[in-house]
This record gives sequence, structure tokens and C-alpha cells, in this order.
Amino acid sequence: MIEHILKFSIRHRWFILMATLAVAVLGVYNYQRLPIDAVPDITNVQVQVNSEAPGFSPLEAEQRITFPVETVLAGLPGLKETRSISRYGLSQVTIIFEDGTDIYFARQLVNERIQEAKGNLPPGIEPTMGPIATGLGEIFMWSVETLEGARKPDGMEYTPADLRTIQDWIIKPQLRNVPGVTEVNSIGGYERQFHVTPDPEKLIAFGLTFRDILNALGSNNSNIGAGYIEKSGEQYLIRAPGQVMNMDDIRNIIIGNHNGTPVYIRNVADVGIGKELRTGAATKDGKETVVGTVFMLIGENSRTVSQRVAGKMAGINNTLPEGVVAKTVYDRTTLVDKAIYTVKKNLVEGAFLVIVILFLFLGNFRAAILTALVIPLSMLFTITGMVGNRVSANLMSLGALDFGIIVDGAVIIVENCIRRLAEEQHRLGRLLTRAERFEIVFDASKEVRKATMSGELIIMIVYLPILALTGVEGKMFHPMAFTVIAALLGAAVLSMTFVPAAVAILLTGKLSEKQNLLMRTAQRVYVPTLDFAMRSRPAMVSFAVVVVILSGLLAGRMGSEFIPSLDEGDFALHALRIPGTSLSQSVEMQYLLEKKIKEIPEVDTVYAKIGTADIATDPMPPSVSDNFIMLKPRSEWANPRKSRSELVHTIEETISKVPGNNYELTQPIQMRFNELIAGVRSDVAVKVFGDDMDTLLAVGKDVSRVLEKVSGASDVKVEQVTGLPVMTVKMNRGEMARYGLNVSDVQEVIEVAFGGKSAGKVFEGDRRFDLIVRLPEHKRNDMEALKRIPILIPRNTGLSGLEPRPAYIPLGAIAEVAIEQGPNQISRENGKRRVVVTANVRGRDIGSFVDEAQKAISRSVPVPAGYWTAWGGQFEQMISAAKRLKIVVPIALLLIFVLLFMTFGTVKDALLVFTGVPFAMTGGVAALWLRDIPLSISAGVGFIALSGVAVLNGLVMISFINKLRSEGKQLDEAVLIGAMSRLRPVLMTALVASMGFIPMALATGTGAEVQRPLATVVIGGILSSTSLTLYVLPVLYRIFHYTDDKKKEA
Repeated sequence: MIEHILKFSIRHRWFILMATLAVAVLGVYNYQRLPIDAVPDITNVQVQVNSEAPGFSPLEAEQRITFPVETVLAGLPGLKETRSISRYGLSQVTIIFEDGTDIYFARQLVNERIQEAKGNLPPGIEPTMGPIATGLGEIFMWSVETLEGARKPDGMEYTPADLRTIQDWIIKPQLRNVPGVTEVNSIGGYERQFHVTPDPEKLIAFGLTFRDILNALGSNNSNIGAGYIEKSGEQYLIRAPGQVMNMDDIRNIIIGNHNGTPVYIRNVADVGIGKELRTGAATKDGKETVVGTVFMLIGENSRTVSQRVAGKMAGINNTLPEGVVAKTVYDRTTLVDKAIYTVKKNLVEGAFLVIVILFLFLGNFRAAILTALVIPLSMLFTITGMVGNRVSANLMSLGALDFGIIVDGAVIIVENCIRRLAEEQHRLGRLLTRAERFEIVFDASKEVRKATMSGELIIMIVYLPILALTGVEGKMFHPMAFTVIAALLGAAVLSMTFVPAAVAILLTGKLSEKQNLLMRTAQRVYVPTLDFAMRSRPAMVSFAVVVVILSGLLAGRMGSEFIPSLDEGDFALHALRIPGTSLSQSVEMQYLLEKKIKEIPEVDTVYAKIGTADIATDPMPPSVSDNFIMLKPRSEWANPRKSRSELVHTIEETISKVPGNNYELTQPIQMRFNELIAGVRSDVAVKVFGDDMDTLLAVGKDVSRVLEKVSGASDVKVEQVTGLPVMTVKMNRGEMARYGLNVSDVQEVIEVAFGGKSAGKVFEGDRRFDLIVRLPEHKRNDMEALKRIPILIPRNTGLSGLEPRPAYIPLGAIAEVAIEQGPNQISRENGKRRVVVTANVRGRDIGSFVDEAQKAISRSVPVPAGYWTAWGGQFEQMISAAKRLKIVVPIALLLIFVLLFMTFGTVKDALLVFTGVPFAMTGGVAALWLRDIPLSISAGVGFIALSGVAVLNGLVMISFINKLRSEGKQLDEAVLIGAMSRLRPVLMTALVASMGFIPMALATGTGAEVQRPLATVVIGGILSSTSLTLYVLPVLYRIFHYTDDKKKEA
């Protein structure tokens, strides 16, 4: 079949060139449609269920909301695990499904079960599902700010409530309609509310209660329609508007009458614009602000959607009031562009080095250009495949593309064609006719095509097992395997069609069979050294075996990690304060922290989210803040050569001077990755499971003490599960019974007075604002005022039938007010309570850190019966991937051996070529060790790729030696001639493959850390496998086939 393809390509060469051009044009078209991203989205299929429960303590939220929701969701088809957090006023349950589950199907299932659960939940609790976004969906953030001296039309300064109103009613509605945006979240400022704040003394004087005010407001704030009437052929709609339009309307609502005189709202309460009891705040550069976040719809491309939002934001700024601006503080496009620039730079530099090597070795400009053309053509072929399969161009998908490996097949064919054409010209002593040239090109292509085809097939096959990876590691590396397989497939097709056709057209005229200076030098060195190796066969074999054993021992002592951290260019700082710290106090502490961080010359902007936003995708208590430290471009730094580790040290040193905070320093996407992977934000997590919170906390603290002593541990924290101050009103049921009071009567008064209760909405056009009844601020914050709240005693009609005057009793007479320490939050996983101890790892690899920590914890921390620990974070994925690779790698190696056996038809030759794999591994291990890079999944993928590349040169050399022997050459002569004639293609393929990865191995741009291990492994491995092919392989061939020759002679 291959022969037919080669003959067709040469005979119909112009048709092949036109077809190749058509494929290239299609690739250019698809290039404009190719989605671009920084990293693959590793989000599992998850649905969040959030239930707001104002006033519920963490314990009540767990018992009355979280537990019933978890129970009803158990047993869903495809359910993998559930995680939940119960905090003050909020219950969040995260349901994670098996990979491959359709997100919309999953949401439908969850929604059905939520409807069933509603009957078991407290009245008024409405569970809602989170946005249809991925964990990396927060792609664009902005702050709403005022310019210096900006004033409202009435001359007053803009307040945080004004900025929040602009965010919610001008910016948010416009951004929600941008294609690819699923939700817009807001945090900071105050939602505008109309407050009715009664005076308890006036209520007593007029014989009224909070319930009377709520009823009055509800009864005087609605519009009613009454159908229509027909008159004179016209139809008149009938409506009776009764909605309040402004504060005066509210003040003039009648509540009742006193001694025949109407009592209005204004007689017993103040009406004004008030502040919500907010759960979150936002700051920027030491000032309070409003921050908005765009959530990208699942399945969309972050760069495309970010660009759309940025374009829309420019237009929105023109619609804002004068002096108010929405400033972008985070745009995912910036990171994506930096990462893609790194990839593009590496690929272009790699391609240039490959072309230089080709020209130096081939010594023929036309041949070098022809071979180099395979690079862009196979890349355009790959891009078409990526667009068709919805694979984005990112650090991982393009991270294993080595143009040197891609052109290997073309290099071997072109080199053989040049050599054969030159030899034939020399033999005939004249230029070849067109028919002769075509015949030689066909024979030369056919001669090496089987070997190169097998080699390319082997490299493709070793990437196939990567497609067997599942979970996070599967999502991370599947795009890489796909693009490499697509590029190799394209290159293989091109080397069977385009290359022979182009060689037949372009390689005309006189071709010199003389070697250039580079090859003459290489041969001068190679001939005597090969001769020495052939004479010292036992020593060479022993040396090879010792090197393989030593590299195996070295690999066992090397560290390990999941994947190297991507340097995003910015930092995320998790600041934790004492549980129970109020939101206003947190904001004040945040001001100090931000002003201190701004003193660092490399820092451009600092902004923070404190507490929980409107949509609780990332619920935090008021005592915790997420800080985003945005850096200036490196060119603006005082010292542009300052390393990242030095900057980390500077930041840590600076923030340590701000008292009252604990910190975890990470990066925006990395923080989300860790959270998605294991529900924690750090590199390593120890989860302690059990029932009693006090016992869990005690074990957690013991674990924390041990972890802190392990070398490399930083930011060791125990989850803040206790310490929330709770003011408890303990009702005396005996006293209440004397006055005929029910518990609900007292609870309702406390709820309205302190928490506030909605009595409807006030409409201003499209805008709508809550109408809230609660005590004035100065009384809400007074503990003595709490005890004096009047409770209405149920009325009894006397004998005369007259209704007596209402009687009241202060709350303090029937209840005690106590301040206690309660749980700060309750976390659960798969239906069991847990406490998490988190740690980041600095200065060493995660694998060895966890090994040491596990031994220390099992030795020093006693775990009570019924309680257990589990490890999470990146380590969890590393173990999962390592287990799968232990199955996948042997399968890949077996497939290589089977292919080699099918190529040669003998186990002996297949084993000979297969020796290239362990020897290539030695170079990869040595290269990692020399560069102090730990073993990671990226490096593991590099070893898989290397095992395919390593056998290619051996395959070509052994095939050639076998061909010479079949032509009647003696064993020693065949080995020497075969090794000598294959020197140029072996050196070329090795050099182009390693040179293609050199820019990747040495790169320092954004994302270079992720690609560096893979490139380092391949370069080191190719160097060692080339020395094997050139020296050890001829020696082994001589040893293996010596007996065959003896038998023939006999």
C-alpha cells in the first residue's frame, strides 16, 4: 500500500502539491477560529446548591438545611462525592458527578431532588443552584470607583451604596447579555434599602407592635388590576395603583388610631435610606470599593469571552454618571496572551533551530527548505484537527510539540534521496533523466519508509495511553496527546505524499555526494571511536548496564510533584483573622494590609474580596479575605532580574509586619485549581473525619504541630471551625407561660428588631429596593436595649366585654442574654464532618514532603476510634496519576515491542532496538537531576514520548544493516557500513528533536515552568539514546548475530 501511495505521489506530483496547498489554506482559516487559553479547564462536573438562611448559626444551618439537602441528593446517578460548608446564614452543598456527565442533565437531577427537599426545610428557605460556570470561570473583574472631586447631581459625594447601585443597575444588566457570560457577581458597597426604624417607646405609647407596622406596610404597597370595561367602542383597562413611590408615601401610611386620631408611620418610626446587613465587602489600594466579577458559561473560551467583556466595558463606561468609572482589575486575557506568547516563542525558535540543523547537515538549501516545510504544514493540519475536536491552544496542548520529532520521517527520506541521487549521478557520470530521477526518489523513499513509518507509529502509539488518564490529570494531558498524535499523523501523511512529490520536482541538477565540513568532522571522530567500541564489546555492554542501573537508583531518590506550578505573574493572598472579627473591623485591617503591600515597588494594584459575595460561589466568613496582588510589568521593576522567590520573600516579610492576620500566599488560578481538586486551597491537606467537633479540632491541632516541623512546610493552618461569638437569647418557658406567651411570639419580635424583616419593595422604574423594618442602628448595637424590647402580652377581654389597653413586658423579664463561643463553620464530605489542616510546600517537592509528613503523623498523632485521616490537595492527584501511569507505561512499552516485532519479524532484532528505551531513560533522569527538577506528571509524559523517539534511530539503523546483510555483506562489514551510512540521519534526527525542545527547556516566560520538565527529559534522553544508537547498538548487533554467522559458515 505504501508503495502505491509513493508511486501515485511522484506520478501526480502537481496534484499532490495542490492538495497540500488546499489543506494549508483550510488550516489558515481554522487558525483564526482556534480557541486560545492559558491552561485546560480541569473542573470536574459539579453543581453548587446555596441556601441563604439569615440568622442561622453554623450548627443550625447544618442540622436544618445541609443535612436534609445532602440526604435527599444521595444516590443520584453518576454521583461521585458531596462536600458541604455550613456557615452563619449560609449552607452550601457541592455535588460532584463522574466525568462525562452532562452538566445540564446533572443540574436537572439536582433541581428535582431540591424540590423534594423543600418540605423538610425551615419556612422561607429557598435552595438555589450556583451559576453554570466552571471553577475557573471568574475571568474578568473590575472595581467601580469615583474620580477625584466627583459629585452626584445634588452636590453630595458618592457613597459605597451609590456605587453598588450603579454596579447592580447599570453595569450588571449590560454585561449579563454578553455572549458567553452566565452570571455577574457583585461584592462591596451596600445594597440600597428603604428602612423603617420604629422607636419601641413610641410603639408602647400608641399600643402598637412590630407586626402592626409590617401589616400596614404590606397592606399599603401594592397595585391591583381589575379587568377592563368597554365604552364607546374603546376598551379601558382598570387599575388601582397603591405602590409607595417615595419616602413621604411610606411616612404617610396609617397603622391604626389612638383615641380616634390616626397613627401614621411617621409618628412611631423614622423612614430613610439604610444599609443592608451585608455579608461581604471589597477594597482596593486601601479604600473601600465595589468589585464585580464575570462568570464564564461552561464550555466557552476564556480569552474570547474576556475580550468581549472588555469591549463591552469600554462602552459601559460611557453610560456611567460623570466622575464614576469601572476600572478593570483582572483580565484573564493578559495571562492567556503571556502564556501563548511563551508557547509561540518556543515553537518559532525551535522551528528556526531545526531548519539551521537541517541546512548544516544536508548541505542543500532546497532540501532543507523542503524538509522544513513539513513543520508549518503539519501544524496547520493539527490546527484543523484541534478546531474540529474543540481543543484549545494552551500551554499543555502545545507543550509537547517538538518540530524536530515531527520532521524526523521527512528528514530520513530527504537525506536518503539526496544520498542515492548523488551516488547514482556519480556512478553514471552525468545528470539523471527525469524518469531515472523519479525512479531513484521512489526507491530511496521506499527503502526507509517502512522503518520511518514504524517509528512514527510507535511515537503515536506511546501517546495513546495518555488518553487513558482520567480525572484532573486526564483533562490536563488529553489535549497534549491529541495534538502530538494529530501533528505526527499529519507529518506521516506529508512524508508519504508531499515530500516525495516535492523531492521529485525540486532536487534537479548536479547533486554533490561530498560530505560537508560538519559531517567530515563527525565521521573523523566517529570511525575510530566506533572501531574502539567494537573491539571493547564486553566493556561497552557493562558500561551501558551500569549506567542504566545507576539512573534507576537516582530516579528512586528524586522528588516528585503533580505538575509544576504555573507562574501566573500575579499573587493571591488569603488573609485570615480571628473568627468572629466583624466585617467593619476586617475592612479596617484590610486597609492597613493593602497600604503596606503597596509599599513594595513591584506591586501595581492590590484589591480584596472580604466575606461572601451576592452569589456565594466562594463563601468566606467576614474574618477572611482574598487579596489579589497585581504586579507591574517586569520592565518597570527597580530590579528586572529579581527572581520570583525573592519577591515572595519580600511580600512575606512585608505582610508579617501587619498584626492580627495569618496568611496563605498562592496564585489566582492555582488557588482555584487546588480548591477544585480537593476542596482546599493549598498544596497539601490532611482531612480529619469524625463526629464531635471538639475531638476533630484537637486531632487537627496535633496534626498541625507535627506538620509545622516537617522541612518545606509553610502556611500550616487548621480550618477555623470554632471561635464565633454568638449572642444567645435563652427564653424562660416558665415565665413565658405565666404571661401566656409562645416561643414564636418572642422569636418574631427579636427577628424583626435585630435582623430586620422585608415588608415589600419600592420600585423606581426597573430598579427595585427592599423595604425593611428593624430597630435603629444605635439600639441594635446596644445589649441593654435588647433586654428592653417590648413584648406584647396576649389580650384578655374583661367581664364588661371591653378590650383592655395593650400590656407589654420587657424581653429581659422572660429571657436571659448570654454571649457564648460557637462553631465558626462546619465542613462535611460524603456525609461526614471533617476538619482540614492545610499546608503549602516551598523549597522541596510534594512527594517527599508527604512521605515524611505521613510517617511523622502516624508516629506522633493518636487518632481516636471512629475517627480517621485522609490526604488531599495536589498530592491526591499525583498518587492517582502515578497509579494509572504504572499500568499505562508498561502497556505503552509492550505496544512498542509488538510494533518492533511486526517490523523485523524476529524477537532478537526487536529486543535490540528496544534497548534504546532504558538507555534514553537514563539521559532523561540525569537531565532532571542536573537541573534539580523533581519527577512530575509532565516529566512522566516526557518519558513516554522519549520511549517512542528513542527507538526510531535504532529502527532505521538495524533495518539498514539487515538490508546490507541480505545483499551478501559479511556481519562486521555490514555493521560498519550500516553505522557509517546512518551517521548523518541519526545525528540529524537526534539534533533536530533535541534542538526543537531547547527553547522550551530554557524559556523563562509565563508558563515555561509547566513545559520545562518535559523538554528537559526529551533532550537528555535523546542525547543518551543517540550515543546508544551510534556505539552500543552496533556492538549489541555484533554480539546477537555472531552465532547466526557461525551457523551459516558451518
